[in-house]
Amino acid sequence: MKTLEIIGFKRANLGKAQTKELRNESYVPGVLYGGAEQVHFYAPAILFRDLVYSPEVYEVDLNIEGTHYRAIMQDVQFHPVNEMLLHVDFLELNDEKPVKIDIPVKMIGNSPGVMLGGKLVTKLRKLKVKALPANLPDYIEVDISELELGKSIKVGKIKAGDFEILSNPLAPVATVTIPRALKSAQMEEARGKK
Repeated sequence: MKTLEIIGFKRANLGKAQTKELRNESYVPGVLYGGAEQVHFYAPAILFRDLVYSPEVYEVDLNIEGTHYRAIMQDVQFHPVNEMLLHVDFLELNDEKPVKIDIPVKMIGNSPGVMLGGKLVTKLRKLKVKALPANLPDYIEVDISELELGKSIKVGKIKAGDFEILSNPLAPVATVTIPRALKSAQMEEARGKK
C-alpha cells in the first residue's frame, strides 16, 4: 500500500469560530481515532489533494507536531455548494486489528463480449474489504477475459486474498451491455431464420 505524509498541528480550541478561521486560512480540520486517544488537528488543504482526489488508497503517515501516526482516511466531508474540503477523519492503524476500507477495482484481461461490439460497464469502482493493515491490497483484480455479451461478473466470483470482501456477493462489478445496433442486428438475424 502506498504511503502519503500529512503534516499537521494539534488543535487547542474545537469551537465553530476557530474551525471557520482555520478553513479561511486554507487549513482543513481533522480527527484521528482508534488509538489510545482521539487527536484533533489541522493541516494545510493542499496536502490532502493526492489523498482525497485519487481513486487509490493510501496509508497515511500523520505527522502531528513531530508525533507520527499510521492511519487510513475513514471519512471526508465537503461543502455542499462550493465543494471545499471541510473535515477529514482518520483511523489509526494497529497491526493486530483488522480494518474495513474501500479498495479500488482493476479490470484485467480482454472481454470476448467487448470484442464482439459490446460495451464494458463498470458497476462498482470500489469494494469494501476487511483485513489486517499488512494484508490490505492496493487494488482488487477482476478478470474479465471470460465476460460474454449481456453477462456480468458478480462480487461473489472474485477471489479474495488475505482479506475478506464485505460487499454484497450478488452485486455486479462489471457488465458487458449489448448496444442497440447489435440488438437490432440480432433480431433481424433471428427473423431471417424463421
